[in-house]
Amino acid sequence: MPQKITLGHKQMVDEANKEIETIPVKDAFSLVGREDAVLVDIRDIREIQREGRIPGAFPCTRGMLEFWIDPASPYQKPIFAEEKKFVVFCAGAMRSALAAQTAQHMGLKPVAHIEGGFSKWKKEGGPVEMDEREEKK
Repeated sequence: MPQKITLGHKQMVDEANKEIETIPVKDAFSLVGREDAVLVDIRDIREIQREGRIPGAFPCTRGMLEFWIDPASPYQKPIFAEEKKFVVFCAGAMRSALAAQTAQHMGLKPVAHIEGGFSKWKKEGGPVEMDEREEKK
């Protein structure tokens, strides 16, 4: 007998978006290099290598986010203890909506995510750095 899934990813993302701040992608361009904000890239390393990265973004795969935020975790990263605005993004703004909601529920504030994710960032002309290894191909 197949599993009966009662809550799908689209509903979860819709619910998350009701609770979190979504920053329009063009407004997010101004966050690059700011001292009071951290852009958090939750994409997989292979996505980053293939598609490029936002300059200065802090890489944190989605699977480690909770562990890197929690000061009681042996994996906690000091950047998440800083008094800054944390702006999460993924490829298309679904994982980042869930990640921002989770971070907010954990007490990380302020936290937001980027409308449309990295794909919209690139489409709208946001700055992108490529992995040197990918540029040589």
